[in-house]
Amino acid sequence: MLAKITDWFKPLPDAKPLTDEQEIKRLYRSWRIKMFFSMYFGYALFYFTRKNLDIIKPVLIENGLFTVEQLGTIGLVLYFTYGVGKFLSGILADKCNIRVFMAVGLFASSLINIAFACLPQIQHIFPLSLTFMASFLWGLNGAAQSMGFPPVAKGLVHWFSPSERATKWTLWSSSHTFGAFFVAQLISLLAWLKCEWQMSFIVPAIMGIVYSIFMVFYMADTPKSVGLPAIEIYRQDTVAPVKSKVGMTRWEIIVTYVLKNPFLWALAISYIFIYYVRFATLDWATTFLVQDRGFSMERAAAAASAMPFLGMPGGIVAGYLADKFFGGRCTQINLIYLAILAVSCWCFYKFAAVNAFWVTAIFAAFIGFFVDGPQNLAGGVQATRVTVQDAASAACGLTGMCGYFGAMLASKGAAYISAHHGGWRGVYISCIIACVIAGICISTTWKKEQTPTKLRIKITRRRRMRRAYLKFENFIFSDKKKKEQK
Repeated sequence: MLAKITDWFKPLPDAKPLTDEQEIKRLYRSWRIKMFFSMYFGYALFYFTRKNLDIIKPVLIENGLFTVEQLGTIGLVLYFTYGVGKFLSGILADKCNIRVFMAVGLFASSLINIAFACLPQIQHIFPLSLTFMASFLWGLNGAAQSMGFPPVAKGLVHWFSPSERATKWTLWSSSHTFGAFFVAQLISLLAWLKCEWQMSFIVPAIMGIVYSIFMVFYMADTPKSVGLPAIEIYRQDTVAPVKSKVGMTRWEIIVTYVLKNPFLWALAISYIFIYYVRFATLDWATTFLVQDRGFSMERAAAAASAMPFLGMPGGIVAGYLADKFFGGRCTQINLIYLAILAVSCWCFYKFAAVNAFWVTAIFAAFIGFFVDGPQNLAGGVQATRVTVQDAASAACGLTGMCGYFGAMLASKGAAYISAHHGGWRGVYISCIIACVIAGICISTTWKKEQTPTKLRIKITRRRRMRRAYLKFENFIFSDKKKKEQK
């Protein structure tokens, strides 16, 4: 039985290679579109079954189910299991089937959401603390959620070549904010329809179950599994991916290019503080607006939804600017975004008010726009640029794990700061400090990111000089030969 389960997770075998160039071109275009949008909407639905709790927090507090600090504890457990699971899943995903790995994670998360909605009934059967049971279930949800991103990282590396990856990666990364935005709209609609709070977990769960089944039958694994050549060969990519040394074991690759990589650790530490800002602002926005500024639940959710809504173009623009103006390097655009993000956090706290709904929504949108750039680039595209292709998923798993340590700080730390150290003002000041620390860590990769580009330029120049010299040499010696023959 166990062997059958493990076989189901194994990568699909290589299919018979196709030889017709027109057929290869047609299938590559079709599969790239299918894979991109399957991963896009699949990951968005992971957010439907995770971020729903953050939006419904004020209702849970109002109904007396949990306090702010208890919800902070539940969030901390989620982010811990999600962060550790993300690193472990990153190691496993390189050796697993993309579609099965991702579909199983979404299916399991959906079932856990249904169980969470039934917590009051479960408590009648098992007379345990509601906070304990909620933390246990949401911790399991974190483990299931960790199976979402690593297979996507593998899919993006295999289906999109290095020279286009910054743009494609950040375009896909808008699925984070797409999911966060539309789950907020869904729960606002359920609140408007006067549904019980349980429906905020049951409806996303049903959507997740249906889509996970769809992924198993609709997605592929790697290009070779459907008879297509590797993406670098198909696109004749001039920016060849950096590969590990031949003969290295999987563990040696991880140790050498991930665990002993100081530049990757700098990005991982920066990711802690980027995620702190992201989740301290996103997770607690509705609670802050309801408790501190007197918003209704519906108005608070609507204003806070501007944060993920503008996050979508924010990440895409960051990727485009990195490719267009900085040669694919991410350090510069990350530093620009972090500086503006710090200002936006303070303005959101300072000017949010019931009688200034649009001002509140605009500054919430600014936070979403400028946090998504560093979040998408630093732990994703930039992480793959400072390691080797064979360790891409593990590198993203490491940064992702550290990011969710930052999310743990945001969940429990922000709740603690708001209760004991300066209230919500203290929370937003801590976000500004986090932006500064993240910027310092990212700046250490400035030269590392420039080195490959400079090296390629030098190699190109040497080749051109060599070709010119050979032409000159042939010309001189050909003249000498002609004279000798005469």
